[in-house]
Amino acid sequence: MKLSLKKSLVFVATASVLSAGAQAAVDKERVIVAFKPGNKASVQQAIQKAGGETKVDLPNHHAMAITVPANALKGLKNNPNIEYVEPDVKRKLLASEFEPGQPYGIAQVQADLLSDAAAGNRKVCIIDSGYDLGHPDLQSAGVDGSYNSGTGNWYTDENGHGTHVAGTIAALANGTGVVGVLPNGNINLHIVKVFNADGWGYSSSLIAAADECAAAGSNVINMSLGGDRGSKTEERAFAQFNDQGILSIAAAGNAGNTRHSYPASYDAVVSVAAIDSNKQVASFSQQTNQVELSGPGVAVLSSVPRGMGERSEAVVAEVSFENLAMEGSAKGTATGSLADCGIGDQVCADANGSVCLIERGAISFAEKVQACEAGGGIGTIIYNNEAGVLSGTLGDVVTSIPSVGVSASAGAQMLNQLGSTATVAVESSDWAFFDGTSMATPHVVGVSALVWSHFADCSNTDIRSALSATAEDLGDTGRDNAYGHGLVQAKLAYDYLATNGCAGSSGSGGDTGGSGDDDTKPGNGKGNGKNK
Repeated sequence: MKLSLKKSLVFVATASVLSAGAQAAVDKERVIVAFKPGNKASVQQAIQKAGGETKVDLPNHHAMAITVPANALKGLKNNPNIEYVEPDVKRKLLASEFEPGQPYGIAQVQADLLSDAAAGNRKVCIIDSGYDLGHPDLQSAGVDGSYNSGTGNWYTDENGHGTHVAGTIAALANGTGVVGVLPNGNINLHIVKVFNADGWGYSSSLIAAADECAAAGSNVINMSLGGDRGSKTEERAFAQFNDQGILSIAAAGNAGNTRHSYPASYDAVVSVAAIDSNKQVASFSQQTNQVELSGPGVAVLSSVPRGMGERSEAVVAEVSFENLAMEGSAKGTATGSLADCGIGDQVCADANGSVCLIERGAISFAEKVQACEAGGGIGTIIYNNEAGVLSGTLGDVVTSIPSVGVSASAGAQMLNQLGSTATVAVESSDWAFFDGTSMATPHVVGVSALVWSHFADCSNTDIRSALSATAEDLGDTGRDNAYGHGLVQAKLAYDYLATNGCAGSSGSGGDTGGSGDDDTKPGNGKGNGKNK
């Protein structure tokens, strides 16, 4: 059985003919204006006079995001009451299309070795695309949020990303679906919905969201998002949150290069890389001198809004094969004898009442499925002609039978089972596999909250240091740009704190802290002597 989400998480704007009014809007730029304390009113007047409009007010940071005609920017930059003007850079969700796999991350980060019974003393804030309240695998008690006029209610999720992140952190151990790092409904969650279905927003919106996390009493902030340009205002804001005792954790980025992604690459934020089930760094995971920890981020199975995912199945002679549903496939389950339909470039004469086995190549996947249908076939299995499980699309072609893709090796095995009973299924699901540093981040966030719940007197710095000191070293010996300090380990971090304690705490062991000997503690990740 395979679960997938056939929904693009990247949206591209298309060109259109602009009216005069729309063209005027294009000529405006969106920027963050940071003003000197006590000068907000005069700056607002200057912005209004320049034809600007306030989009996000950031009173805790003496700043605001505005749109303003480009030709007015110079005047604002020269205003003596304004400290600086910078672009309000975009932030987007950092999940990608996924490859097949199986749930593995909870054991890999040792979350199954620690109790979350005390997790009610911690609150995790998820800044994302919302939360499918009422999902059978997600808690409804202990979770809250607020309405946003731009993105709507926190308890809906039109994108799917936020619900997936939430499931990795806190999916319930209820015999349904998957389990999260904190699986017993004890953790408190605060949801800030900054992304709509398109999956992108602005730096100013992220700062405002983090302000809301802080106001809600959050201990840890999950940011499975980022962008390739930094922001001075954003950097200052997260340094402020860090000073307030909040642990901010963000995705390292999915570009598969050595460029920094933000907010992950600020010193006050923990940057998380993605690894696979074999503990190898993912090809898409960005590798920089700011990467601090790693988490499972390839083929991560978690919750998605109800009905948004897909469950697919390919079984021949009672053997289940790894598969992916064809994008656009009809829903349904079909069982019949397996028939060889070659490359599918003509009507399959042997297909009547059978499941068609077709090789990739020569024509489109949609045409192959149509050739099966035309011969009376009831389901289609298309096998690859290169390494890997076949991931394909039927495009805009509407078909009536379930269709999946399998690997070349699976196809070779099936060719030896012609005439055997075969089943193809494609059905809606409440769970899906995602790839991305977005998926690695909630593993680290969940572990942070889990460990912290046992040592509530520890500071965010104590928890951060313990996670880095006890991470499973991967890649080059010591910290490296691919894995950071390594794979986060919940039980080892717990043991470390039980032995060494936290700064300023006394006693020893578990939930009461430890020796408080600072000399036994490591450096504070990026904030203390990290190579930059």
